Amino acid sequence: MSTYLIKDVELVNGEKVDIGIADGVITELSKKATKNYENVLDGSGCVALPGLVDLHTHLREPGREDAETVLTGTRAAARGGYTAVFAMANTDPVADTAGVVEQVVRLGKEAGWCEVFAVGAVTKDLAGESMAELGAMAHSAAQVRVFSDDGKCVSDSQMMRRALEYVRQFDGVVAQHAQDPKLTVNAQMNEGSVSARLGLRGWPAVAEEGIIARDVLLASHVKSRLHICHVSTAGSVDIIRWAKSRGIDVTAEVTPHHLLLSDELVESYDPKFKVNPPLRSNEDIAALRMGLADGTIDIVATDHAPHPAEDKECEWAGAANGMIGLETALSVVQKTMVDTGLLNWSQVADRMSITPAKIGRTKGQGIALAVGAPANICIYDPSKSKVVVAEEQISKSKNTPFVGIELPGEVRHVFFQGKPTMISTEMVAR
Repeated sequence: MSTYLIKDVELVNGEKVDIGIADGVITELSKKATKNYENVLDGSGCVALPGLVDLHTHLREPGREDAETVLTGTRAAARGGYTAVFAMANTDPVADTAGVVEQVVRLGKEAGWCEVFAVGAVTKDLAGESMAELGAMAHSAAQVRVFSDDGKCVSDSQMMRRALEYVRQFDGVVAQHAQDPKLTVNAQMNEGSVSARLGLRGWPAVAEEGIIARDVLLASHVKSRLHICHVSTAGSVDIIRWAKSRGIDVTAEVTPHHLLLSDELVESYDPKFKVNPPLRSNEDIAALRMGLADGTIDIVATDHAPHPAEDKECEWAGAANGMIGLETALSVVQKTMVDTGLLNWSQVADRMSITPAKIGRTKGQGIALAVGAPANICIYDPSKSKVVVAEEQISKSKNTPFVGIELPGEVRHVFFQGKPTMISTEMVAR
């Protein structure tokens, strides 16, 4: 394995150092390197973050390889500064057995761009009727610890209670897609003044908030871990803040697109803005940013949801929900949270690497940079900026909502287990 030295880079505490990498680990963090390295890289003007960890990625394989594969999705993740992703269970077949989750993890290892952890389904075929093989997936080679029917809500209270009780046995967590299905039938966008003006059926905030309120109480009752996916409303932030004040073991995530984009964009009827949960109001965006800043919302997760062109380039009502986001997530967080003074780089490392790794119970990921730590590193230049172009995204699908928006920052170098996946903004052949 080649050795590398990243010179004159800034740690999240503001200290400028040289970072040495050899044999898969960080060998030194010093003001001036004391050892010899085969490759020397420029880190000037950049901040060094632990490799990013995404708790919520749709890789689509098996079954929807027309939208994304484990190979293409993890390559996009590496370009965005990620060294680990959690692959959601709504594949075809659904990841509800040990065999499927092991296949996903194996494909990740073969691709080699970042570590892939499988998320197991809570219910068989995501149907909400019977429990999936949670124990078998947990004890399989995939060692699943996160379970979710994401894309669908575990709406049955008894089923949710049983799942929470079951995962407690192996320190797992249920990640809930909070959406009351009866309140969102045929919903097309956020319910509010914009939906009324456009004449589109609204997706009310209470459909999310009611499920979260129920589930934090269930988690408290059975003493289990609960994670809330893609929080999108101010009321949800309030409920989660209340639950945490009571000592309930709940964590939550927000997506980059919910931190930046509002429902006013739907006035264009452009399906690139169609997502579940929907883009919300500017008041909701402000509450989400404050919730992430004060720790009520624990992490940023992309909900990277690739779709082929034919599923997005159609009329609004028939378009699929979802947006890609792995390649732009760190830039959106800089724009909405760092450049606004709401987070510093140490807190970004916490929200985008350290805490998601803890929630997912990973080993070797989300570890603060230190001598002897695994060399999972993202070197990021916050001084750069670029207008997003869909065709330049290396995800197999191009359904980014940020087209035409100038975003700050650029991922310059990425190391996964001591090997470069990107050097000087160029992908490194695996």
